[in-house]
Amino acid sequence: MVRKQTAGRDRLGHLAPKFAELNDDVLFGEVWSREEELSARDRSMVTIAALFSAGLYPQLESHLRLGKAHGITKQEAVEVVTQLAFYCGWPKAWSTFPMIDQIWGEEE
Repeated sequence: MVRKQTAGRDRLGHLAPKFAELNDDVLFGEVWSREEELSARDRSMVTIAALFSAGLYPQLESHLRLGKAHGITKQEAVEVVTQLAFYCGWPKAWSTFPMIDQIWGEEE
């Protein structure tokens, strides 16, 4: 069972209600739920790569957490960042590895 997304409304509903609605209902409600086309795990992997490449660290941290919930392992997250470091920037990798370590901790 997919949990209904409310982060947009919770965080931005008072300021940007339409944006919050689009975030929760369209992006996460309609696009992310299309698991026959692309699994939530794969969507997380793609989203992590996109946010990493743009250096959008607050959103990246949230999506690393979501990726973990979708089954991405610590080693897979490390490997994605290692691969992307060569294409998107070494300092971005340095900034992301501590997030991975914090989110996955000593689990793996």
